[in-house]
Amino acid sequence: MMKRRNFIGILGNTSLALLAGNLSKAFGSNSSEFVFVEAEQFEHFGGWNIDQQSMERMGSPYLLAHGLGIPVEDATTHITFPSEGTYRVWVRTRDWVAPWNAPGAPGKFQLKINDKPVKEIFGTKSADWHWHDGKTVKVGKNAKLALHDLTGFEGRCEAILFCKDLSFIPTNDIQALTKFRRNLNGLPQNPDFGGTFDFIVVGGGLAGTCAAISAARNGAKVALVQDRPVLGGNGSSEVRVWPEGHINKEPYPHIGDIVSEILPPITKGSGQVLNGVSAEYYDDQLKYQKVIQEPNITLFIENRAVEVMKTGDKISSIVIQHIRTGRQLQIKASFFADCTGDATLGFMAGADYEYKVENLMGSSNLFNVLDATNKEEVLKCECKDKSALALKCEVGNYAQPFPRCPWALDLSDKPFPGRKGVKTFGSEGLQSFANMWYWESGFNKDQVNDIELIRDHNFRAMYGAWDAIKNVDKMYPNHRLGWSAYIAGKRESRRLMGDVVLDAVDFKSQRKFSDAAFPCSWHVDLHSPKTEFKSGFEGNEFVADYTRGKEYQYGNLYWAPYRTLYSRNISNLFMAGRNISVTKTGLGPVRVMRTCGMMGEVVGKAASICVKNAATPRQVYEQYLPELIKLLSQPGKKKA
Repeated sequence: MMKRRNFIGILGNTSLALLAGNLSKAFGSNSSEFVFVEAEQFEHFGGWNIDQQSMERMGSPYLLAHGLGIPVEDATTHITFPSEGTYRVWVRTRDWVAPWNAPGAPGKFQLKINDKPVKEIFGTKSADWHWHDGKTVKVGKNAKLALHDLTGFEGRCEAILFCKDLSFIPTNDIQALTKFRRNLNGLPQNPDFGGTFDFIVVGGGLAGTCAAISAARNGAKVALVQDRPVLGGNGSSEVRVWPEGHINKEPYPHIGDIVSEILPPITKGSGQVLNGVSAEYYDDQLKYQKVIQEPNITLFIENRAVEVMKTGDKISSIVIQHIRTGRQLQIKASFFADCTGDATLGFMAGADYEYKVENLMGSSNLFNVLDATNKEEVLKCECKDKSALALKCEVGNYAQPFPRCPWALDLSDKPFPGRKGVKTFGSEGLQSFANMWYWESGFNKDQVNDIELIRDHNFRAMYGAWDAIKNVDKMYPNHRLGWSAYIAGKRESRRLMGDVVLDAVDFKSQRKFSDAAFPCSWHVDLHSPKTEFKSGFEGNEFVADYTRGKEYQYGNLYWAPYRTLYSRNISNLFMAGRNISVTKTGLGPVRVMRTCGMMGEVVGKAASICVKNAATPRQVYEQYLPELIKLLSQPGKKKA
């Protein structure tokens, strides 16, 4: 892992004097004395988490105080001011429940300077990201900064700005702000060169990780770009959706070899729930080790693709940005794979795609619950206050109170999964409350651009339900929320169009293709709001149902064609994952992760054929299909 570096923009030296003067004029300031502090560049995050999901929309990642109702440890860093004196301080943040006009501003936090809090409480204003005015502060030459969480309920900070010009008001325009921040952080406007590769895979979920390993083992020089600190996507410890789908099936029993290699050897029992369970079940380190052990793979971890360069109908290079340092690199390749889920790379490249913001499958945030009287659960818990919890339980104080949440969904008189007397898919009590996929929202929201809002609505549902269980129903006095995802588990957004676009009808009719390449075994699984929990929440539903019955089945297996795995109009672009070439109904059977991983294996093999023969992905089908079929029959695992 990269060591965290602190890039703080200090415009007080000779080398930056001209730049400071130009910026002062451009942004209406009479002073060149700025200090710009990116929250994601703090030296120590403490209990705060970095969230990059909305970088394109807001221009930067931010830090999130995700404490499940218990204030998290301070994030800290050190800065140097251009000179001593009085500065005006601004903090970029938001009141995250304000979009629903909810009371209470749960994301409150303080900014501390040398352990002394600024008087203003942040996170209490505006539904939008904005610069919250912290008024004036007197400082010396050096200072320690701390973000001090007050609630444990999702406070968030994107940046801090100090300015000697007390009348200066920073911009909220994303384009202008991006230029402003990069200048103040001393980052170049143009990216550095990061290397040339045969094949660049963007997205390090199961699909992208398998694509990178598969291509590398077949001789291609590969770059794998992943914007989180771990690999696995929805199948990582950050999201914890259990991978589904059958692998290693005839006639190509080796398709699935890499999937089984990078997943922990845990078999899910009948009826067993493995969503949202402890991190060890997802084994992030196993995926990471498998990738870095491949000599042909260069891993760009914590990097997000932000720009695409094209020549004609081909992508020539991409720009990636490190989510903490802000450093940008331009990397080149002959072939690319979009394994981002949201089709981010293809969208930027102008690939044909389908996406309609209505009647979508939503995003989930999984969570679990622990019993404080169970010593084993307490010892294994991943709570931010684990030490304090363990000590509390050791002395026999098991009570786990939870505060009232007037800003959450008001479920005090509503049915919901887990409430006494409410059965959901045949279960009730904690069995139907925690670790469940169906806490889902955003059915009519933009899953790409509004993901922060969608994720936050899931939080409001979770906290509102737990508030009702603990404080209204007076149940489970010794239980607490143990873990919750803050990276949304997405199901549906953009789908890139290939030479074949699969529909559910193709699955049900068992339509045959000469380029059948990967097996699908999940039913036509489409989600919509669950009827019995909609009342009073129309347009903001939070519990999902799924399609079932004979009309959504197609037999035990269906072999989908290779031609769904490359773009029809960007001639060197592959795709693997939930953004492949299917219709909305065709998405249901292909979107589960083991199936997505097998897509990646096929894409990696096809990419190696492209590299070897200077062929396009389409030409693999038109001219080299026998060679691809031969590779599909060969083992994906490394020879011992």
